[in-house]
Amino acid sequence: MRLRFHAPLAALALASLAACGGNGESIPQLATAQGASLAACTALATSFTHASTALTAASVVTSGTLTNAGQPVGEHCLVTGKMNQRTSAVDGQTYAIGWEMRLPKDWNGRFLYQGNGGTDGVVSAATGGFSGGGPLQNALQQGFAVISSDAGHSGAQNPLFGLDPQARLDYGYQAVGTLTPMAKALIKAAYGKGPDRSYIGGTSNGGRHTMVAAARYAADYDGYLAISPGFNLPKAAVAQLYGAQQWAKVATDPANLETALPQAERRVIANAILARCDALDGVADGLVNDVTACRAAFDLTRDVPTCSGARDGTCLTAAQKTSLGNVFTGARNSKGEALYARWPYDAGIVQTGWADWKFRNSVGAARDPVAVGFIFSSPPADKAILQNTLGYALNFNFDTDAPLIFATTSVYTESAMSFMTPPNPTNLDTLRGRGAKMIVVHGLSDGVFSPDDTAAWYDQLNARYNGSAGDAVRFFLVPGMGHSRGGPATDQFDGLTALVNWVEKGQAPDRIVASARGAGNAGGVNADVPADWAANRTRPLCPYPLVARYKSGDKEQAASFACER
Repeated sequence: MRLRFHAPLAALALASLAACGGNGESIPQLATAQGASLAACTALATSFTHASTALTAASVVTSGTLTNAGQPVGEHCLVTGKMNQRTSAVDGQTYAIGWEMRLPKDWNGRFLYQGNGGTDGVVSAATGGFSGGGPLQNALQQGFAVISSDAGHSGAQNPLFGLDPQARLDYGYQAVGTLTPMAKALIKAAYGKGPDRSYIGGTSNGGRHTMVAAARYAADYDGYLAISPGFNLPKAAVAQLYGAQQWAKVATDPANLETALPQAERRVIANAILARCDALDGVADGLVNDVTACRAAFDLTRDVPTCSGARDGTCLTAAQKTSLGNVFTGARNSKGEALYARWPYDAGIVQTGWADWKFRNSVGAARDPVAVGFIFSSPPADKAILQNTLGYALNFNFDTDAPLIFATTSVYTESAMSFMTPPNPTNLDTLRGRGAKMIVVHGLSDGVFSPDDTAAWYDQLNARYNGSAGDAVRFFLVPGMGHSRGGPATDQFDGLTALVNWVEKGQAPDRIVASARGAGNAGGVNADVPADWAANRTRPLCPYPLVARYKSGDKEQAASFACER
């Protein structure tokens, strides 16, 4: 993968000059991190102390024990522990913030907080391998010290941890705030110095953690990498239940909502989208780069064939079009008031991952119904909904139940829309003022978090900073990509290196070159890559609102495209 940067900005940074933001503020240039060698590992288990922290183990992991993309992960120290162990006065459960930290033998001087996905509850391996599909190098391989946590509850406590008010807050934002100073102190104990540069990133809920940290903990981090961020997660989860009710109206099997719109019919839709929108960027290549122009060019009613008789996989009924149109217009209550964002039409609708979110996670016992019922609603729903999450989703009332994500009670004194979302999300004054940077990436065919919601946030951010949001924050859309990865897309990209080069070298990312993961890809093959694409197709991801437009040459190569209006 190749990264290209804007030469004048790079030269400016290398000369250690400050950029001037749209509000007249000076944006400083941060220095490059300096590495160090690991001074201690196993001794940390007994020598390291920090308030409300218990280390459970510290051990050496030899080179090659872990691998990524066929390459060994170098020798490192694995430290595990927990913080803030307590017994809840509400549900009697014992809670703690479980974590692990991996400290490379040859450290690059950087710290990465790895935000994890879903409803957390699992301490995922702290390797920092979340940037795009099948990353060829994870953060640990690059020399970062990486921490990962369960955000304050165990997998066994999912989803009923939402009954405990403090566990809600830890999941929402306080686990990040609690772990950050401890992790930096542990790094200092291990290397003899703290991190020169600190980063936070993740995908999905991890992207939400990242955007929340940019608002709440901007003094603690220098770089933020948010992939497919669910920064309005309670609203998005409510929208999933809205979608389930729309699909149920046209499903031929009420127990299987995908019968509302199986893959053959989604392919009819995708082909109609491509027929109208594929060539708007200058070349027909199976990707819709110009999503804004596509919004005007594609019309669901006109462009998708309407069945004159029974459904046969080549058309949609009028009722199907109504349900699909309602979902893409965005969730509404009975008054027509928007409960969540609209969605762009994109050819990635064909992928299985999109269907998983729309038809299964929206009614299943591991995602949206239980998240809305137990974690986001105040007061929480009755535990009995666990016996029939499909019924809960299909009977959810958008007039009376949806407002509970904004509600508080004497027990639940902070609403979900407070503890789950960034406060004042367009106020990044602290981030900008200290020279920090943020990169946000979102797939156009995300099945659960709307890229239009993220684009609306960026538009508001840009307005706040008088058109200069890009001095500190850049947003990249990935045509065809589903939630975090997959889809007919070039979904393999190194956002972390782009971020480090921007933060520490002043090389603002004017494009990030992404690759398809066809046959033979070391990071893992993406089964959604079309057969008529080159296995190693590349495309530039362009900073919004720029679009990758074909200029000349091989359409399989990123060099044939320019980022333009």
